[in-house]
Amino acid sequence: MSTITQPRRTPAGGSATVNGAKLFNRLCAVCLTLFALIWFVPFAWAIITSLRQDGSITQAPMSPFAGGWSLHAYSFAWHNYPIGYWYLNSLVIAALAVVFTVAFCSMAGFALAFLRFPGRNVVIALVTAGLMLPTEALVLPQFIEYRSLHLLGTYWALVLPSVAAPVSVFIFQAFFKGIPTPLIEAARIDGASWWRVYWTVCMPICRPAVSTVSILTFISSWNAFLWPLLVLNQTKSQTIPVGLSSLVSNTNIQYAEVMASSVLGFLPLIAVFLVFQRRIVQGVATTGIK
Repeated sequence: MSTITQPRRTPAGGSATVNGAKLFNRLCAVCLTLFALIWFVPFAWAIITSLRQDGSITQAPMSPFAGGWSLHAYSFAWHNYPIGYWYLNSLVIAALAVVFTVAFCSMAGFALAFLRFPGRNVVIALVTAGLMLPTEALVLPQFIEYRSLHLLGTYWALVLPSVAAPVSVFIFQAFFKGIPTPLIEAARIDGASWWRVYWTVCMPICRPAVSTVSILTFISSWNAFLWPLLVLNQTKSQTIPVGLSSLVSNTNIQYAEVMASSVLGFLPLIAVFLVFQRRIVQGVATTGIK
């Protein structure tokens, strides 16, 4: 006995939904490609310019293959400018900023997430106000403050302002709020203090938040320009962005050397981002920061 199988009917709106999803995916791919080109073209142009000769750049700036390519600009920049000191200064400052920011902002986020104390809403309002306050507005009062503390020209003048990061506090607070309350209550019932709950229960869980804050703090500290320009006055104590700005002269600009120094300056950031980009995405997705 044979049975007749009738073909399934596709809902009228099903094909339209599928076509709309495909169109949206293609639109997202086109936008992503355009943004990638906007970022990649200046990056590639800087590398090509750093490999050319200054004479060929002046004569034919739009011809990337004119005059040939060489690594002379990189050798000249490394041996004639204190790039090694700039690298070391930026690395030490960024590393210290990461350590202190993670330590203090995680404790602040833990307190705002779990503790109930007088003035808690006021503290949250102040942290929120810190998100809306531009960094440039704090330059003058910070300069007066650190001058009175005799910290100008030291690493601490660059590390301490980055510790008070409202964004990092909110990242930790959002992650701590996602920890199940029964887990915290069980630790408290077992006699654990708040410090032990923070150190042995919460911090091992919030590794994605720690990674996100660490990477964002490292990048922002490495790229800082205005505050290090005002605080650091010696050439060898400068950071990478400040040191690169001193290479540009109003009378004679060595394009190849400047581009080579710039490439050497942003290569560590690209390496850090490529290595830890999954942790950034994981941390942002876990904490719910938009």
